[in-house]
Amino acid sequence: MSRETGGVKFALAQINPTVGDLAGNLAKMIHHCRAARDENANAVVFPELAVSGYPPEDLLLRDDFLAECARRLRELGEAAAPLGVTVVVGHPLAENGKVFNALSVLCGGETRALYRKRHLPNYTVFDEKRYFTAGRRAAVADIGGLRVGLTICEDIWHRRPVAQSAELGADLIVAINASPFHNEQAFVREEGVVRKKARRFRLPMIYLNQVGGQDGLVFDGSSVVVNAGGEVAARLPAFREAMQCVEFHRPAFAAGRVEARLQSPELIYRALVLGVRDYIDKNQFSGAVLGLSGGIDSALSLAIAVDALGHERVTAVMLPSRHTSAMSLEDARAEAQTLGVRYQEISIEPLYRAALGQLQAWFAGRAADATEENIQARCRGLLLMALSNKFGYLVLTTGNKSEMAVGYATLYGDMAGGFSALKDVPKTLVYDLAAYRNSVSPAIPERVLKRAPTAELAPHQKDQDSLPPYDILDPILEAFVERDHSPEQIIAAGFEPATVRRVVAMVVANEYKRRQAAPGVRVTSRAFGKDRRYPITSRFF
Repeated sequence: MSRETGGVKFALAQINPTVGDLAGNLAKMIHHCRAARDENANAVVFPELAVSGYPPEDLLLRDDFLAECARRLRELGEAAAPLGVTVVVGHPLAENGKVFNALSVLCGGETRALYRKRHLPNYTVFDEKRYFTAGRRAAVADIGGLRVGLTICEDIWHRRPVAQSAELGADLIVAINASPFHNEQAFVREEGVVRKKARRFRLPMIYLNQVGGQDGLVFDGSSVVVNAGGEVAARLPAFREAMQCVEFHRPAFAAGRVEARLQSPELIYRALVLGVRDYIDKNQFSGAVLGLSGGIDSALSLAIAVDALGHERVTAVMLPSRHTSAMSLEDARAEAQTLGVRYQEISIEPLYRAALGQLQAWFAGRAADATEENIQARCRGLLLMALSNKFGYLVLTTGNKSEMAVGYATLYGDMAGGFSALKDVPKTLVYDLAAYRNSVSPAIPERVLKRAPTAELAPHQKDQDSLPPYDILDPILEAFVERDHSPEQIIAAGFEPATVRRVVAMVVANEYKRRQAAPGVRVTSRAFGKDRRYPITSRFF
């Protein structure tokens, strides 16, 4: 029992682990064990696979990785023992030729309880059945005299794990999680799963989620504690590390801090910032460089980069051509000046002329077309990648989900780079996010939000010369890409048949481009990449 009140105090450690940084993850957890001791907590709870980071993917196929995880788990138990704090922690477990996604309860240098995850998700971004064997038994641990039912992430989305814990006399449920963010997930988790399960089984629940970016995934944290009636007793912040102690006095938790739930577009903007920051920092780049065009996508990408890294670690480059307008130059300069980043202008004209000269004999007798437009984009890609190589910057690409879907982008041109903030952000949402960012502080010139989108690769060019208007394109893409609706279903919803068939044809034809695109932050329920895996070679549509 807590020395102060006689209740049982749990320290919820919403941490940001890094996949494979076993020493760093261990040091972070030991730090939180000491902080929990200082708060007179009986137990500290860490997220799913906190020892290894989530998701470790094919590292789990390596015996040396699994052995090192086991060693770090032992070290955590040994470090926590003299602190008098029980540790609840997720880790991979190699056992009798099988690998489990496991949870250990460590106390006094011993493993007091061991639980193996029973429901292994194998949909959207998850492929746990590739790596793990499912556990078969419920587990209830004694922590401070309480019977605590143990579950891991997907388990609480199903009835049986919680029901069996209740049958075994659990006083409460602890669920450790690595549940990735998308724009509806935090609401669904809390309202549709945690609170609903608590009410159904009349059991209080601790839902502890990790936070941080891992490749294209972002984990939002948003950990929550609820009582048996589903009332929220505590909620941790979204998108940042935090530790909060909550006290349990049978039959309920005492009220703690309840952070407000974020709403879109702030919710999505914060996810993008965290995803960019952790990708660059965890992969040890010195900063970011991106091409400014004077358009809204690059302007929003610049603001996200500055909010993620600080203005001193961001370089913006305007790469004008013969088709770049004075307005674009003025707006790019204004964006860079407003956000205080290092700014350069490097004309691509000499490179473009040289390329055309080298190809003149090959192109003789052929009219100019998209080839010449793409050469301009590839000149820009060459220069940005050179700056990346020389100074250790990561090139942030600036294309959005709408463009990636229909292939309105140039391979090895504007697609050249290491990471994309907007890869999963439809164009219509880009405008909402830009307006939100300007409501925080000036970042994007007003006329950038109002001007017609253009690639400026040809005279008087506008996006809508090649694409349907974005307010028509984006709903079609959402239906086809995220909901798997057929063209016939989309047409039946009221969209013009020729437009639907044209958009679907563009999506299918450009799978080969998307397969070569930089990774980017996932913010919708169906992102390109691990989330949506279509064959490049296919004649279904």
